Amino acid sequence: MTVARIIVDIPSMQTDKPYSYRVPQALLSLVAVGSRVHVPFGRSNRLLQGFVVELVEEDLPSLKEVAAVLDLEPVLNQEQLDLVNQMRKTVFSYKITLLKAMLPNLLTSDYDRLLRPNQALDPTDRLAIFGQAEQVLWSQLPAEVEGQVVSLVKAGLIDLAYIAKDKKTIKRLKSYKVDAAYLAELVIAPRAKKRLLLREYLLAHPQGLLSDLYQTFSRDQVHYFRELGVLFLEETEVNRSQLYFEGVTKSERLTLNDEQAEVLEQLKDKIGQRSVPVLLQGVTGSGKTEVYLQLIDQVLTLGKTAIVLVPEISLTPQMSRRFIARFGQQVAMLHSSLSDGEKFDEWRRIKTGQARVVVGARSAIFAPLENIGAIIIDEEHESSYKQESNPRYHARDVAVLRANYHQAVLVLGSATPSIESRARASRGVYDRLSLTQRANPAASLPQIELVDFRDYLGQQAVSNFTPRLLEKIQNRLDKGEQVVLMLNRRGYSSFVMCRECGAVDQCPNCDISLTLHMTTRSMNCHYCGFQKGIPQICSNCRSSTIRYYGTGTQKAYDELLQVFPQARILRMDVDTTRKKGAHQAILERFGRQEADILLGTQMIAKGLDFPNVTLVGVLNADTAIHLPDFRSAERTFQLLTQVAGRAGRAAKAGEVIIQTYNPQNYAIQFAKNQDYEGFYAYEMPLRQRLAYPPYYYTVGLSLSHAQEEVVMKQAYEILDLLRQYLSPQAKILGPVPKPIARTHNLYHYQIIVKYRFEAGLETVLNHILALSQSPEQKGLRLSIDSEPQHFL
Repeated sequence: MTVARIIVDIPSMQTDKPYSYRVPQALLSLVAVGSRVHVPFGRSNRLLQGFVVELVEEDLPSLKEVAAVLDLEPVLNQEQLDLVNQMRKTVFSYKITLLKAMLPNLLTSDYDRLLRPNQALDPTDRLAIFGQAEQVLWSQLPAEVEGQVVSLVKAGLIDLAYIAKDKKTIKRLKSYKVDAAYLAELVIAPRAKKRLLLREYLLAHPQGLLSDLYQTFSRDQVHYFRELGVLFLEETEVNRSQLYFEGVTKSERLTLNDEQAEVLEQLKDKIGQRSVPVLLQGVTGSGKTEVYLQLIDQVLTLGKTAIVLVPEISLTPQMSRRFIARFGQQVAMLHSSLSDGEKFDEWRRIKTGQARVVVGARSAIFAPLENIGAIIIDEEHESSYKQESNPRYHARDVAVLRANYHQAVLVLGSATPSIESRARASRGVYDRLSLTQRANPAASLPQIELVDFRDYLGQQAVSNFTPRLLEKIQNRLDKGEQVVLMLNRRGYSSFVMCRECGAVDQCPNCDISLTLHMTTRSMNCHYCGFQKGIPQICSNCRSSTIRYYGTGTQKAYDELLQVFPQARILRMDVDTTRKKGAHQAILERFGRQEADILLGTQMIAKGLDFPNVTLVGVLNADTAIHLPDFRSAERTFQLLTQVAGRAGRAAKAGEVIIQTYNPQNYAIQFAKNQDYEGFYAYEMPLRQRLAYPPYYYTVGLSLSHAQEEVVMKQAYEILDLLRQYLSPQAKILGPVPKPIARTHNLYHYQIIVKYRFEAGLETVLNHILALSQSPEQKGLRLSIDSEPQHFL
């Protein structure tokens, strides 16, 4: 008999292995490796979703049977299944979690909930979860809904997004058509002037979009002609991704300079060869993107496909437009700002081979492409490539595995590579190529000036801006040039404090101060979402001497308006970009020079290319430099260098003003001189002395519980296990409370393991993972993070 090995949808150590099920004769032609199925599980035989990872021939008649097949064709290929097994060794998440991470949410719904017989569900929603093949659907639909869905089922493949009829899942375009002959004969009373006008409009426009009618005529007027039978409405399904292609002018390849041409030839030679990652280190504005485009052009010519990763959602629209302009409909996008339906649309285009170039954020590394020729990770140093929630994978590590499988060229591009990547390049683990000059021969690297805040104490009219920076901004406004200003804080004020007793208004659920937001006139917690009104009196001493301290983009925006009331200012941070498409709308306005100043958080620091920007201002370079994290100096250097690179990218010379209280700090000094190699040489001995990457690997274990004594006890038990399994050479830090020790009413402790070679590490971490799920550990949350990017 045919036996299917299936990973079931229960994330636990006990179920982190395939279970065997007999494939019934009726489903033999449908069950395939990579398919989703429903199987009875446990004593109750409740139906669970599962993934078929292997098919074998065995004689095991006592096995339970596969109950249903959810896909006419497999949703995962063999490479992705192999990838899960490889990732499981270093990403301490269960296999089912890794499998589901590779698929759009519409294919990984809560099937157990949907299958409950008493669950109140729209029959079309219930149908949508059962897959795509008619012959399968009829063998599986619950009897109470079978009769209701007859009219919906069509032969062959059923469009999942269409059947779901969910506004978030599908976009419908409503249009109209007119029976012109009937309408021309229709008699309308002379006094019905609106109806006469609508008739004339319809005769002149016998078909079009319904939305156009509603701009001029009321719904009652339109309904009148529908009732008479001269106006007909119809709906058309529209692929949301089609909107991204509208208005994009096709671009032609640019002429490369000698450096770019040499880099491109070396990258081309690596396509189809044994994969060795290539660190492409190029100064800001050196034309790395054009190299990427021409490399992918070669990949497509060879009949292969490509993945391009970018770190920020804000970069995705600008980057994707460049790729669409070059490769048209062959481009698909995958990132978190898309709705579930949009992600499903794009996934389906990739899966069917309609899209051959995938541009997106971290999760796009799992795109179901075949025959990959190139994987490009732009701004490879960015920590956003590491997922901070389960499964905690790093896109760069997954890219290495996929590039090896396909013999694809893997390009890691950055003006400021991560210390780890630069060290691997120095040891020959990575190849290294360089671009040392800006692609535009008329452009030069900007001049950078440090301004010491301490020199202007008592002289500042507004808190965020020194007179020196204000002078430079006024100069650019007078010339009709543009300014980019960065402050790495959103909101209006960092905290609210009582000047009488010193009490700070804190979140009741977290050990952190609340942030003032003037637009909503509220105090917000950026961790748990708690919100309340702005206090008028101190809750501790009842004093009315409440004052606002710190700064934020909203406050900086208000101060700019105060000093430059004539200036057109755009603000770009998390608060102003919540609405879908807001990132792109703000950047397009700035690109059309509809604004003089773009003020934002670090999302404006990377990838933006505006030729009229001649001044960049960093309002405070110190916001991250003293955080308790060994990467603080590196991140400060990278951020300052990246944001400085937004200035002077065309013929006009650029200038950068960096305001700081610590002008002698080495990260700020090296950023001022745009000296990456100097920073790297200075930072490496510090990392070696402190036993941090790239000299040591790290693993972070975080424990959380509502009771502090419980989480402390469990942390020390885990410490004992680590000491038992690991060698004396491993360095174990902690357990200690995390810098922000309580959030969401949970207490957090952490342990950091630093090691070089530890044969027992995987075993003990899996053992700890299993222990955390025992009944005795109820309420305990444990996360294991290999190579954590943050220690806060």
